[in-house]
Amino acid sequence: MLNHWQALEEKATQEGWSYSQFLQALCQLEAERKWALRLQRALKEAQLPFGKSFTSFNFAHCPSLNPAPLLQLAQDIDWLERAENLVLLGPSGVGKTHLAAAVGRSAIELGKRVKFFSATTLVQQLQYAKLQLQLPTLLAKLDRFDLLIVDDLGYVRKSEAETSVLFELIAHRYERKSLLVTANQPFSQWDAIFSDSTMTVAAVDRLVHHALIIDIQGESFRKQSAVERSGLK
Repeated sequence: MLNHWQALEEKATQEGWSYSQFLQALCQLEAERKWALRLQRALKEAQLPFGKSFTSFNFAHCPSLNPAPLLQLAQDIDWLERAENLVLLGPSGVGKTHLAAAVGRSAIELGKRVKFFSATTLVQQLQYAKLQLQLPTLLAKLDRFDLLIVDDLGYVRKSEAETSVLFELIAHRYERKSLLVTANQPFSQWDAIFSDSTMTVAAVDRLVHHALIIDIQGESFRKQSAVERSGLK
């Protein structure tokens, strides 16, 4: 307010503003500055992939995808208040990570805290915490985030050590905080992720109980770009 009041005063004088109009405009500038700073801090904390938003996603590339449910989530944070989940399934390269990041950014803009992890990185952190007898502490720290994005779940190696901590995360956040999970495999193939079928059923059951599930089908964006680049040469 100190930086802008003189310039705003000149404009107010020229346009004949009332004192209340001048004060309102000055407060509005301060509110916008604080919002921009908060957004900057929240995006840095979230570590979302850069430049991924709904406006930069080519929905025409996936004609079978109905964007309406995703756009509804982006405009309404009630699903996060209810600790509901979002699961994006589909083959590699169809834009699951892009859409997950876009949902995350929208949640941040609506005032929620978000954290993005690759599944392998998150599992490594959970494993290390468990070895240090600090897993409950780490899970509690992750509860600070209204939305936890776990990207590329299918790349987690099938071992009891890895999948047990992943299951503990899913079980811990069940009906407490929201998860957004992307995976290449349909649920019928998640036995390749978890070490036994009982754990698979339990994990999927908790994940999908309160969830929007979207199956994305289409040609890989990366493959298409590679073909186009080859055609230009």
